[in-house]
Amino acid sequence: MPLADARPRAQGAARQTRSASLDEQLSAAVARGDVPGLVVMAATRDRVVYSGVFGKAEVGHERPMAADTIFRIASMTKPVTSVAAMQLFEQGRFSLDDPAEKYLPELANLSVFESFDATTGAYRVRPAATKVTIRHLFTHTSGLAYGFTSAIDRDFKPREGEKYAAGPLLFEPGTDWIYGTSVDWLGRLVETLSGQSLEDYFRARIFTPLAMADTFYNVPEAKQGRRVTVHQRQEGRADAPPTEQPNQPQRPSTTFAGGGGLWSTAGDYIRFERMILNGGTLDGARILSSASVALMSRNQIGAVGVHALKTAQPDRSMDFTFVDDGKDKWGLGFLITTGHVAGKRSAGSLSWGGINNTYFWVDPARGIAGVAMMQLLPFADTKALAIYDTFERGVYQLPGLRVR
Repeated sequence: MPLADARPRAQGAARQTRSASLDEQLSAAVARGDVPGLVVMAATRDRVVYSGVFGKAEVGHERPMAADTIFRIASMTKPVTSVAAMQLFEQGRFSLDDPAEKYLPELANLSVFESFDATTGAYRVRPAATKVTIRHLFTHTSGLAYGFTSAIDRDFKPREGEKYAAGPLLFEPGTDWIYGTSVDWLGRLVETLSGQSLEDYFRARIFTPLAMADTFYNVPEAKQGRRVTVHQRQEGRADAPPTEQPNQPQRPSTTFAGGGGLWSTAGDYIRFERMILNGGTLDGARILSSASVALMSRNQIGAVGVHALKTAQPDRSMDFTFVDDGKDKWGLGFLITTGHVAGKRSAGSLSWGGINNTYFWVDPARGIAGVAMMQLLPFADTKALAIYDTFERGVYQLPGLRVR
């Protein structure tokens, strides 16, 4: 529900009507079985303007979703890692075009695929002519993929005696875009330069200053009952998979990936987004300089475009159809929408999501941000994306929403 305000009664009634319509649309989607449940939240630079909680956190056990439900946010970890890296950039600890091997020796002497036979798995590689830079890691232009974004990466098996700490790369660094493990290596950079684990660094430099008290790699025992179950699309409905063990104690992690692994709530993540909206600060806590946020928000891949991808693992991800194929760009940690989307975000908006269908956008031009938390596979599920679309369009239609 939207937060109450002091507007005249007639305008307040219109606001309630429009937000009630959004409530009804999202509630109807859950009732149809499009997703088991969701938590959504939208905010301007200075306040939350809409929040909604719908459905169940766990199908079959009738556990209701709650505003403070804790979700696996997966790749929504990547912007957090990127912010951490930019803090070190501000300290002069590295330059964007430094070779990554300067700090991460595992990224030296990388190979690039010359050929790969999908039938036999036979391959040829050659030494990369270009070194992977830190900018390449920020922007997914290193040539490193995921198994669900590349059939080559999925099927590659090194010959006996061959070892690859990273890669082989799918292309020469900087010449193309592929979604993959680049930000995992960026996280390794943060740990190397800071001397701290990502868990400790994030807590001290990002989560505590932003009052993100429910965001963790390791969910505390007292809060584990608030975790949501991951569901799987089955015969058109999002039912809990039989292998899922809801509410079992989380096995503590001792290693941390920059590309995924965080748990969070909609309320916490909207605070992270508001920090970006406010040029790196929120409620008196300065996380980044405004110059760094501006740099993160600019195209960092030149003429290369972010293109739609065919899934290589349909049980984990559907096709990447939610990008404007070849036109979208990538900044330092975010997808950049280059054109205004009618009824939705402005040109220059930042966004991304997580594999369990969590999504966010930040619209600096209009000063609004939103986050939609769902928990099911596959990623980019068409019904989940339709709900995200309904939510975003509904936010921009809220009466009296004066943003800039």
